[in-house]
Amino acid sequence: MPSQEVAGETGSRIRSAGPQPQPQPSVTAGPNQRPGTVTAASLSELVGYRAAVAELVAGVTGQAGRDDLPRLERTLTDRITGPDFRAVLGVLPGGAAEAASRLVREIRDYRPNNRGGAGNLAGLVRIYLLSRIDVMWWGHLPGFPTDADLHDSAELVDLDALRRTGLLRFRYRRPAEHPLTRAARTVRRRVRPRSGAPAGRAAPPATGGGPRTTRTRPEVVALLNQLAADLARRRPGPTPPLRVTSLARSLEHQHRLRALGYAAMLPSGHCPGYAMDLEMSWLRRFDAPGMVAALLRERQGWGDVNVIDEGQTWHVCVSPRAANRLRRDFLTALGG
Repeated sequence: MPSQEVAGETGSRIRSAGPQPQPQPSVTAGPNQRPGTVTAASLSELVGYRAAVAELVAGVTGQAGRDDLPRLERTLTDRITGPDFRAVLGVLPGGAAEAASRLVREIRDYRPNNRGGAGNLAGLVRIYLLSRIDVMWWGHLPGFPTDADLHDSAELVDLDALRRTGLLRFRYRRPAEHPLTRAARTVRRRVRPRSGAPAGRAAPPATGGGPRTTRTRPEVVALLNQLAADLARRRPGPTPPLRVTSLARSLEHQHRLRALGYAAMLPSGHCPGYAMDLEMSWLRRFDAPGMVAALLRERQGWGDVNVIDEGQTWHVCVSPRAANRLRRDFLTALGG
């Protein structure tokens, strides 16, 4: 099937969200808790956790050689089992000790490559530790075991169907599955400027692919539409569309990505369907990535999302405190 970038209509029924109420407790399972137990990770604790991650990553950036691994592993284990990381790692199954053990295994399995945002060990540590916020929020959910389970789930909605009814304000690209289709797309990029390129100059080729599936949670659709509406409202002049490159993933596909060398963490907010990846690098030709980043950071400050800068794409996960409101917004847009 040919690769196709799909643009949603600018449905007027999708409204943008303003400043949010105070945070609600998130649902997670700690080392001595059953799934579904309510534990609180306040906004201030999340701010402190992210600051501790940034400080730790800055401190280990130079420890990238294979000879440095034993010292790096000791440093990481000592730090992340300490009080600065307890608010998030302490409530995960197995606690901070299990989180440290899993990180050590990730480090030992890591091989440098240009896939994903973990270009070095420090990047891997940062992505892993920030992704534990997703796990704190949604780790009690089992995720979709296989691609077929994800496709057949009644909990998810399909972007193609929503686009046809004019309810999407963002774009997505179906990946080119057939080798001939991929080759044809490469040729088209070389001989023809892409939409939105300045006159007389070809735009750089797209660096991101498309979602493997067009199915996702209603909450994700509402968030993406609101981000697109906020971008159009705040940015003067022509507004580039948001483009999503990844949505819900099965555990089967997450393991597939790991085998290919991507920093696809387990557990992941993608596997229960609450995470998405946004293409950021192509927005540079519109001078817009800074605005999108600011919108994402703003919502992270409200406690609505967890954001991980992975270079050309940014990972975004919906929080439990925002999920009910976003679902209501989605149903309102449907006329429900």
